[in-house]
Amino acid sequence: MKPAFWNNTKLYYDLKSYWQNQFGCRIYKLQIDAGFTCPNRDGAVATGGCIYCDGRGSQLRQAGPLPSVGGQIRRGKEYYRRYRKAAKFIAYFQTFTNTYAPYAHLKALYDEALAEEDVIGLSVGTRPDCVPDDVLDLFQSYAETKHIWLELGVQSIHDKTLRFLNRGHSAAQFLDAVHRTAGRNILICVHIIVGLPGEMPADILETARTLATLPIDGIKIHALLALRGTKLGDLYERGEVRLMSKEEYVGTVCDILEILPPEMVIQRLTADGYRDIFLGPDWAVNKLDLLNSINAELERRNSYQGIHFDSLVKS
Repeated sequence: MKPAFWNNTKLYYDLKSYWQNQFGCRIYKLQIDAGFTCPNRDGAVATGGCIYCDGRGSQLRQAGPLPSVGGQIRRGKEYYRRYRKAAKFIAYFQTFTNTYAPYAHLKALYDEALAEEDVIGLSVGTRPDCVPDDVLDLFQSYAETKHIWLELGVQSIHDKTLRFLNRGHSAAQFLDAVHRTAGRNILICVHIIVGLPGEMPADILETARTLATLPIDGIKIHALLALRGTKLGDLYERGEVRLMSKEEYVGTVCDILEILPPEMVIQRLTADGYRDIFLGPDWAVNKLDLLNSINAELERRNSYQGIHFDSLVKS
């Protein structure tokens, strides 16, 4: 039977249930664009960025000069309090690599966010090669009184795939980042992409099995999206890469969920892309239908997150 501690009606441990169980109220992540770039865009490790990223950043960045971190948080709080009855908030540093700056600059931005009323913590998106020990020390100090998530984009555990994606880091760097973060009271969330070119189902499940055995607290699973103006979009338009069908994606996500630890928080099960440059797959634009399809497939299997985890650990 699925774990009782989820305290939900779902077949996986979703983020909303986790927040409710931890804090007893509605928690919302406030997306922040703090003006960062990436080392695989500015030439530090590569140029051009990941082949699936269009490089524009947030819609806020596209609109003009960025408001302050505090200003972005206050605007977000006003919206979620009015329309979602939110009580507490996590400041989510989302756009590009949010630990890629001098220590003093990072600390000033994080401190600004945590100083806002009803902000109970941070979630910081970054790359495995951009988490030096002094930044981890800072997060550890925050974690003494705040709820701190470090979100690491890895996408795949296979170096061949990472090179094709122009990620600019290796699987070994990802593993090193996880192990250096573990034990500091910092929660780790990992991002992966399902349907990457050149990967077979066995490759995808190898990534999932690796993550299942690491000290990871959450995961975001994304569908591979082709966007106009990206290298991947160009390959897709020329017919040189194939995107997964909806049925393939749903089945693969369920396979992944079945081997993940039951306590791992499922923060996402799909991906979003800007509609003005979206090329495919068509089914990815209907997020609710996709989530319903994943739930229906788990029900069809009489399955749930973690059903095969114990077998994985014992093997």
